[in-house]
Amino acid sequence: MPAYALHGYVIVSRDDRLADAQGRFPEALRNDADWAYFQAGLDRADATLLGRLSHEASPNHRNRLRIVVSGSARGVERRADAFWWNPGEASLAEALAAAVPEGGEIAVPGGRAVFDLVGPARFGAFHLARAHDVAIPDGRGVFAACETGASAEDLLREGGLVAGRATWLDEDARVSLAVFTRATIGE
Repeated sequence: MPAYALHGYVIVSRDDRLADAQGRFPEALRNDADWAYFQAGLDRADATLLGRLSHEASPNHRNRLRIVVSGSARGVERRADAFWWNPGEASLAEALAAAVPEGGEIAVPGGRAVFDLVGPARFGAFHLARAHDVAIPDGRGVFAACETGASAEDLLREGGLVAGRATWLDEDARVSLAVFTRATIGE
């Protein structure tokens, strides 16, 4: 059976928000260093798992293999632009096997519905960038539970991930990065 490593990628505000109240990516979270790090992660991945709105908002200029989560799909469908997956009709394992039958690394840039669908416990790694000087109090949390007071870090730890040492992606803009990984035996 092929193995898959799901890697979440997100930049959030200091209050764990990834989008504004309308679900749009806010300009205040844009950061060149984070973008470069994120693009390098997508380049390493064998496929990208993302929501329909993210797919529609982000043209696939590099022709990366995509798996788009959408209720409009019938199970797992191969369409001209991507594999389309309806989680109400097929499992994540079925979607991954259809798109990447040999296994591999799957980049998961969200949005929130996709992060909640996968859940912290299924990520092999989660790359959490944080814009420390940005607040989006009425925005959408990286996970739904972030909107009721849970922190992204706590949810990832509860899912069995361990935080690596935080580093600055862009110290001047106060954007940090912490990579959470799955603990292995002996750690």
